[in-house]
Amino acid sequence: MAQKPKALTSVLVKPAGPDCNLHCSYCFYLRKAALFSEHLQHRMSDEVQEELIRQVMQQGGSQVSIAWQGGEPTLMGLSFYERAIALERKYGRNQVVGNALQTNGLLLNRDWARFLRKYDWLVGISLDGPAHIHDHYRLDRGGAGTHHRVEENALMLLEEGVAVNVLCCLTDYSVQFPDELYNYYKKLGFNWMQFIPVVETDPLDPSRAASFSVTAADYGRFLCRIYDLWAADFRNGEPTTSVRHFESVFHAYVGMEPPECTMMKTCGPYLVVEHNGNVYSCDFFVEPKWKLGNVMTGRLSSMLNSKQQETFASAKALLPGECRRCPWLTKCYGGCTKDRIKDPADQRKPRFCNAYRMFFAHADGSLTLLAERWKQQQRDLREQRETGGTYRAFFPET
Repeated sequence: MAQKPKALTSVLVKPAGPDCNLHCSYCFYLRKAALFSEHLQHRMSDEVQEELIRQVMQQGGSQVSIAWQGGEPTLMGLSFYERAIALERKYGRNQVVGNALQTNGLLLNRDWARFLRKYDWLVGISLDGPAHIHDHYRLDRGGAGTHHRVEENALMLLEEGVAVNVLCCLTDYSVQFPDELYNYYKKLGFNWMQFIPVVETDPLDPSRAASFSVTAADYGRFLCRIYDLWAADFRNGEPTTSVRHFESVFHAYVGMEPPECTMMKTCGPYLVVEHNGNVYSCDFFVEPKWKLGNVMTGRLSSMLNSKQQETFASAKALLPGECRRCPWLTKCYGGCTKDRIKDPADQRKPRFCNAYRMFFAHADGSLTLLAERWKQQQRDLREQRETGGTYRAFFPET
């Protein structure tokens, strides 16, 4: 029996390519400029933008998402995204379209905020924590810290009613401050948090992790502490803050596919489209080997279901025997493949294998109870619906 083709539901777009107005020490994407023949600015043309959106709307299902990232996507200017909305309307087929913007926040102003609020965009803003943490690695082109400017604009988004997911890149430095980070975001009013562990190879020794990378031991301790802080903030048995990693893990505990691709069984649920229309398998694998085609000459849905993309997706399952025998395998599936850098310190295992083991040993009992409670609520909800009653569900409904 032939496998059902994957539906085109999500694309990650880099309209300004690798260009950025910051020079963060740990950024892996600035180096991608070497892939393109242009020596100056990289900008998506009107023609590529229109063809991209036409394909997404016409080949996508009833719900599609477009995440605009970079580099720094606000370098395109607000008019680029106003045109994107117009094109989505032009080519849409009564779909639900979710737009998201991932930004360093420096160029945002009230006009941006009102646009983002008007069209209900989710904004992921990179704010690594208080000044001593954020400015440790997130510097501008002149070598100056950016914390004050980013924090000010992030708070402006909240003031204007924009949905904001704060993004924290965990480095060797920031991972030491779980309490300070969590409480800092809470105090500012950020209820959606995402902690992203940084792992890059050392440019002078590609067989080892760069000095700013997070170790498994530090990341494991960080997850355990953040989980305790998150769980302590429950009210009436329900979370008051969203930590994306824990929501992904929770999905696994109730038998649903996690929202984070890093925790899925295979890779490849979305495509990456660069400024020139080139399409790649993954944000972390924008390289010639994983170039699938170009939107101006090929179909996105065909690239998503290509043999090349299937090969990429299945590579996630190539794990050592110790991982395949691990009791937590179905909860993490080895994590993100880009973190498997083969540093000798990782003992031939995925970088965060021991971190996940530490976390699951710490949180399994609590997560199991939460999952059982949620399943019971789902049963109660179905019963209420059958009898015409009402019920407020904990976590998303199935």
